[in-house]
Amino acid sequence: MSRSAELDALFAAARAAREQAYAPYSRFRVGAAIRAESGAIYAGCNVENAAYPQGSCAEAGAIAAMALAGERRIVEIVVVGDGEGLCTPCGGCRQRIREFADAATRIHVAGPEGVRASFALEELLPHSFGPGHLGR
Repeated sequence: MSRSAELDALFAAARAAREQAYAPYSRFRVGAAIRAESGAIYAGCNVENAAYPQGSCAEAGAIAAMALAGERRIVEIVVVGDGEGLCTPCGGCRQRIREFADAATRIHVAGPEGVRASFALEELLPHSFGPGHLGR
């Protein structure tokens, strides 16, 4: 599969996940899809809750699906959000991604029409704290 086809497949999975988002309060739907080291794609969507802090982000769902499958390495991730602005991962999700990625891991942010920007994790989470700091 070509690099362009790989990114297209990842975007399609994130966009499909966004369609399943449960966002009755904010109406801001987000989908995320991860390409793991094996090449497999894992997706997640945001899930809101009436008790606002109890919701979960799309990236957290995708990471949980990846971990459940026994994978431990994020190669790249696409996050698709509503609206005109860039829907970058929140601070908590940047740290969640860092647990399974390195500074150069690509994070693509998109709207429903396609990828709008791409970043290395280090650009979004400079000087990050990760497993290596704990001797792992």
